[in-house]
Parts: sequence; structure tokens; C-alpha cells
Amino acid sequence: MPHILITGSNRGIGLELATQYARDNWRVYATCRHPAEAEALQALASSHENVSVHRLDVTLIEDIRAVQRKLEGVSLDLLFNNAGVYLEDSYSSPEPGNIEYSVWLRTLDINSLGPVRVSEAFIDQLSRSEKPLIAVMTSHMGSIADIDTGGSYYYRSSKATLNAAMKGLANALRPEGIGVLLLHPGGVATRMGPSNGISTSQSVEGLRNQIDDFSMDKSGTFISYDGTPMPW
Repeated sequence: MPHILITGSNRGIGLELATQYARDNWRVYATCRHPAEAEALQALASSHENVSVHRLDVTLIEDIRAVQRKLEGVSLDLLFNNAGVYLEDSYSSPEPGNIEYSVWLRTLDINSLGPVRVSEAFIDQLSRSEKPLIAVMTSHMGSIADIDTGGSYYYRSSKATLNAAMKGLANALRPEGIGVLLLHPGGVATRMGPSNGISTSQSVEGLRNQIDDFSMDKSGTFISYDGTPMPW
């Protein structure tokens, strides 16, 4: 049975990832900040003995270490860094002159530093797998080439930073045989996405196809859920 750790599993794409991998008989370690409040995730774990729920805030090293200790002897095949936030009021905000730097720093801490913290912590578990992969949920909004409007400074910069960090991490982990794949989920109809977007199930099916097709020559690449290469 292959093993997967997913961050941000309590709703949206993260919950759908946990659901689909559980259904396909993966051992799922589903994490979120507030497990007691994650009713849908707890229901999934109650109905699937191959799912366990763990508290993990990607900004708190003590949370990460606690999960790491629980998985100390595990061979981890897939680490999916999904947790993220969008703290702006809208895609066009904030206006210059109204930038809240504390909110910007919080966004960077979660969206950029968080996946690196988690990835570092589970290198030993990943190295035990025959085909280990770190998947990272990023966004087309992290593409500098794709910026043609103002606004979304916090989120855009956090994903661009994440892309740069993970591209470097891919190079660093290549000798260990650990792959890194940067994934854009598409415009998904979630709390953070467009109301007229694709479904979470469609997005996750596409993301899983890219993961299934992964080989080490693709490590460090930035692609969409449908396989389209994304501009940096």
C-alpha cells in the first residue's frame, strides 16, 4: 500500500485529494490546523481505516515535528504540500497605499515557507520510497510572466517565492532520487477560487494524472492539472 501525506486536508482540493487517494487504497495521513473542526475529514477517516487525521500548522515547527515522529518509520511515497491561504479581500486588492505588510508576511510564512518546512522535515521518510515525490500546490498567479494587472501582491509573491524555492529544492534533492513537481490546479470552484470554475474532483483527477506520469526528468517543472506547461 503506497503512503501519502497531505497538508490542508480539511476542505476543497485537500479534502478531495484525501478522498480520492483513500478510495484507491492509499494509506492517507491527512493533516490540517484544527482536526476537531474538520467534520468532513473526520467523517472520511471514520469510514476509511486507511485514513488518519493529524494536527499540522505549516508555520509551527512543533506541529511538523510531532507528525514527523508519528511517521518515523514510514516509507512516504508522496508528500502533497497543499495548505495555503489567500488573505486579500479580492483579486484587485490591496491598492497601493493600503498594503498591510503584516498580512503579506503571514501569507509568505504559510504559502512559501510552509511547504519548505514540511518538505525538509520528511526527507528521511521520502528517501525510503522507491519513487518518492514532493508535489506542491502552486498557482498560475505565481507566474511573473502572467502578471498583467495590479493587486494580489501577497498571494502572487508568495507563490512566485514558492516556485523559486521548490525549483531549487528539486535540484538539491535530485541526487537523492526525490522528485519535486509544481502543480497549478486550474481555476477551481472552491472558497479561494472562481465560483464558475472546474470541480475539485476534476482538478484532483488531473493532478493525479500528472503525478502518475511523473519521472525524474520532470523534477522541478511547473505544470497545470491538465499537463500544460506553465510559464515562470
